[in-house]
This record gives sequence, structure tokens and C-alpha cells, in this order.
Amino acid sequence: FLLLLLRLRLRSPLRQEQREDHHAGGGEGGFLPARSPRPSMEGDVVSSIGVLIPGLPNDVAACILASLPVPHHARLRTICRAWRALLSVPPPALAALRLRRPRHLLCLFPQDPSLVPPYLFDPSTLAWLPLPTIPCSPHAYGLSNFVPVAVGAHLYVLGGSHFDARAYPADRPVPSAAVHRLDLCGAALAWDRLPDMIWPRGSFACAAVHDEGSGDQIFVAGGGSRHLMFPSDGSRVNSVERYDVGSEEWKVEAAMPGERAGCVGWVCRGREGEEEFWVMGGYGEYRTLGGVFPVDEYYRDGVVMGLRSKKWRRLGEMWHEGERRKLGPVVVVDGENGDAPSVFMLDRNDIFRYEMQSNRWLKESTLRRKFLGVESRGFVAMDGELHVLTSTMPPSNQVDFRRLPKKKATIEIQVYDPRKKKWRFLTITAPFCSTVDFNVAALCTIRF
Repeated sequence: FLLLLLRLRLRSPLRQEQREDHHAGGGEGGFLPARSPRPSMEGDVVSSIGVLIPGLPNDVAACILASLPVPHHARLRTICRAWRALLSVPPPALAALRLRRPRHLLCLFPQDPSLVPPYLFDPSTLAWLPLPTIPCSPHAYGLSNFVPVAVGAHLYVLGGSHFDARAYPADRPVPSAAVHRLDLCGAALAWDRLPDMIWPRGSFACAAVHDEGSGDQIFVAGGGSRHLMFPSDGSRVNSVERYDVGSEEWKVEAAMPGERAGCVGWVCRGREGEEEFWVMGGYGEYRTLGGVFPVDEYYRDGVVMGLRSKKWRRLGEMWHEGERRKLGPVVVVDGENGDAPSVFMLDRNDIFRYEMQSNRWLKESTLRRKFLGVESRGFVAMDGELHVLTSTMPPSNQVDFRRLPKKKATIEIQVYDPRKKKWRFLTITAPFCSTVDFNVAALCTIRF
């Protein structure tokens, strides 16, 4: 409350006039450097809606409501029409009203999203929000290896591998081309079915990019039909397609040089200023042990496509034989002030940074709490920091196993700041009564 009063004091007309005088005299004779004025929402949203909180000015009430945890916005929209109008504006406009900077949210899909609801987590307030499940199909079940991606305030779930009762044989997984979208700023949280992808696929590379000329785009590349129940089987594809968010259409792009599944992808600016779609790792061909057991041949290289030239180029091998078996989980940290993004990988108990000039993974740091070889872990980037997640279950002395456990699972997070080279720890209580297998779960981040 005191911080809010101080912030309002700084925003008073007298302080504003003083700051404008200083800015006008900025440069050689001014006390402060000239800055561009902060975009005002008063004339766009705040003044066009009704009274938010009786007894308070609308700009003050809007600042308070916009600073509340994002997972609670869905329930707050049902209070009145004015609150729904304010909390339904686009995230960039709502972030301009907050007392704090825009933040990342974590979206966690523990299992099949048509059976188990996904959850939205705000790390700044430790608040959870259960999201609705995806509409269940009467024929398909057991969805896995799908890819979630966020574009603005919209959450997309693309593809995957599932079982189809209409297929033959029925015990073999088939790839999915389904696309679902959830509007997190809508009045009612509900999934919408969008046009299917041209090629069904699961376990593929995916990246979202914003282009001022063509709008928001989603690129997908590679993938196949592999399912978690059959970890050494399935097809591979090399097709690439692009989804136009504005027109809601899928368009074919130039295919990759070779088939690749289980890969990761991201978009960044290349050396010549062109936006490029990077695809790394994954598996393609396989060999057999004793002529019976198939074993994947993991790639040690990557491929890059220019978004303007539509041409692919190959990268060399990123590590030597015997250094590591395959590429681990990869996350991208956006650069500041126009800098290039940083790419990090989690390999067992070490974090590596990708050096684009030398095409090598350099060791960045080691986890403070090391894991066993069989312990699953998640890896995401939020607010410029790297988060390593593990799920544990507190010990219970429950005798009657027919009852559900009362204790909730806990998630331990090791947070690493690449700029300060420092670690910190965080333990949170999960909203579910079972541990999360991060080898099965899917993670993505949403910026609000």
C-alpha cells in the first residue's frame, strides 16, 4: 500500500510537470536525459469504461486491478462489466498500467490435455489457475508429444501422436494434425478448433515469430508419429509449414534437407539481418542391435532456414563423438536492447550456452542440487532466468490406499540468472496430488 501511494505521488500533476521541465531541459543543460513519454491508456480504455472501484479515480483503480496476479483475471472478469472490459484488453496494453514490469507465465500440461487440465502458473505471485481441457474426441485418445506455443494472449496446442479407434491396427499410434487455441483474455476460457495442419505430426520443432509486415506466424518443421508408449517406433517427416494467425491458414514452406523428428526450433536474427528459423537435434535414421532392437541415430547438427530467402543451410556437428548422446532440452532467452538471443541447453546436471560463431556448446554452470540419472526435470526460461523444475511427493503414512492422498505434490525450482551468474531456489506446492513426469509433460511460457 505504501509503494502504491509512493507511485501515485510520483504520478501527481506537480511531479509530472517537474519531470516534463527536466526532460525539456535535457541534454547539455538539463538534469535528466530526454525520454519518450510513456504511452497513456487513459484516453483509450480507462475513460471508455464505467466506474471500476467506487471512490477511486479510474486510472488508480485500473493500476490496482492490472497489478493483480494474472491467474485470477478469469474470475475477476465475472465481477462486473467494467472489470471485464479492463481485464480483456490485449496484454501489452494491460502491462502499461501495471506497477511492475511485464512478466512471464508458465503453462504446464501434466498429461493428455483432453483428460487432465493444464495449469497456468505465475512465478511472481505463486498463483495457479486451472485451464479447461481440450474437447475430447470420441475416436482419439492418449495424446502425447504435442507442442504448446503462445502467441500474445493466445495459447496453441499443435499436433501430437495418439491412438485412433478407427485406424488399423488400433494399437498403433498415428500422428495428429489437430490445432486448438485458447484465448486467455476472453470473457470465457474455452478452446477453439482451428484448421488442421497440412501434415499430421508430433514431436516437431515449432517457433512463433512476429513480423510487422505479415503479422504473427507459427513455423513447424519435421516430426513424426512416435508415441511415448512406443519410444523406438514411428515415422519421420521433413515437411515444413507456416500458420498465418491473421488469416488462419496453413501454407507450405521449403522442406528440410532430411527427415528429422524430436527436434527443437526457434527464430532469431541472422548475421545479415534476416530472421532465421533454426532447427536442431532430433533423430532420423535408426539401426538395430542384433537385428531385432531398433536404436535411434541422433543428429549432432542442425539446419537453418531464412524466412525471407526460404533457403536452408546446414550447420556442422555441434559436439564430437562420445561427448554426449543427444541434444537436451533447449530454451531461448531474449536479448535486451536489440541484442541477439541466448540459447541454453540442459544436459544432465550442467547448463550449456550455444556459441553461434563456433557452433559449439560451452559450459555455463552446474546445478546446485544435482539429480539422479532417472529423475525427470523440466527446463524453461522466464524473465531472463533459467528455471529447472523437478516434482516430488511428500512422504505419507496413509494406510487406506482407496482414498486420495490429502497432501499435494511439490515442485522444486532451481533458478539461474545468466547475467549475474547466481542461483536461487524456490519450492512451491502444486495443485495436484501426484508428481509430474517432465518426460511426459509439456511446458511453454506466455508473456503478459
